[in-house]
Amino acid sequence: QVQLVESGGGLVQAGGSLRLSCAASGRRFGSRTMGWFRQAPGKEREFVAGILWSTRSTYYADSVKGRFTISRDSAKNTVYLQMNSLEPEDTAVYYCAASALLSSSRQSRDFGSWGQGTQVTVSS
Repeated sequence: QVQLVESGGGLVQAGGSLRLSCAASGRRFGSRTMGWFRQAPGKEREFVAGILWSTRSTYYADSVKGRFTISRDSAKNTVYLQMNSLEPEDTAVYYCAASALLSSSRQSRDFGSWGQGTQVTVSS
């Protein structure tokens, strides 16, 4: 349906900042919620942040509240994740995802389209 391409991952020192981008192509009208998830080796994929496209309403995992900000640019069909005060525990592969639901979901199963993932490594 919709194709998602991520960029912006990389290596950063603890306390630093990084901004991830997710560009959507194809038909996006069915993507009512965009989200960011992450997965570290040996751990389950976990929700990070979400945004309702039409209203810009946002919601976050408790672990990143106050540090991460999700936003979108409708003209560019792009969603962003601004990550500040990064910690080694934030090290993971970060995935952009799209959902047809409008439910502020934190569940992977509610997101039907996924990006390729981008590695974020935070060194101490």
